[in-house]
Amino acid sequence: MHKSLVEKIQSADRCRKYKPSIIMKKVLVYSIVMMLIAHIGNAVARSKNSKMPDQPIKLYYLPPSPPCRAVMMTAKVLGLELDLVLTNLMEGAHMTPEFLKMNPQHTIPTMDDSGFILWESRAIMCYLVNAYGRDDTLYPKNPRQRALVDQRLNFDLGTLYMRYISLYGPMIFKGDPMDDEKAAKLNEAIGWFNTVLEGRTFVAGDNLTIADISLIVTFTCLDAFEYSFSEYENVQNWFERTKKALEPYGYDDIDVAGAQMLNSFMKNH
Repeated sequence: MHKSLVEKIQSADRCRKYKPSIIMKKVLVYSIVMMLIAHIGNAVARSKNSKMPDQPIKLYYLPPSPPCRAVMMTAKVLGLELDLVLTNLMEGAHMTPEFLKMNPQHTIPTMDDSGFILWESRAIMCYLVNAYGRDDTLYPKNPRQRALVDQRLNFDLGTLYMRYISLYGPMIFKGDPMDDEKAAKLNEAIGWFNTVLEGRTFVAGDNLTIADISLIVTFTCLDAFEYSFSEYENVQNWFERTKKALEPYGYDDIDVAGAQMLNSFMKNH
């Protein structure tokens, strides 16, 4: 009995002797597991934040097209690779059965993102930022800030760009002379835009947004056509700031080059 008790005591002593070592091993294993979990979690977070498409987004386009240029610059700002498909409207490339099946309105730009088809440049720009933007700077999620961007986009679509097309469409494609009445309507829209820009760095606040990108292509065309808007100080200052902001994202190669193509076409028509 006595020996058995001694053995039990010794056994207990051995357990106490090795118990700290066992605890340290468990702590070490637990730490390694937690580090692995954190590493995997960070990798997953980085993957989610990158939001890059699995393959280049296909864009049916024509280089001189102002809406196409706006989409292309937006993609550049987002760091997205585009698979550009030249679509020559003059040769009817937009009227083929394949194109009409994809876009019954037969307009460019048209986007194909792994089978997701979308047209209308401003809708494409919104989609690209929502789907692949690293943050919401270009198209804010805040309801009021986004509403301002949306309003500027709608002003561009329904007023400024429409008055630009009304004036220059017949001049570019028909060789018509300048229409002073239509020019006055365009100047009216530019005047409204000048007022909107009062006290603002960019069209919707302090940061560049897709509204700036959509609007600048019209003014790049006007600049290429030597249509002066220098009397509108806010517009002129915004134009210079936005050009500089977009220089790293293909402003010269995409926007200016496209506008010069339109200008050459108009002069040679």
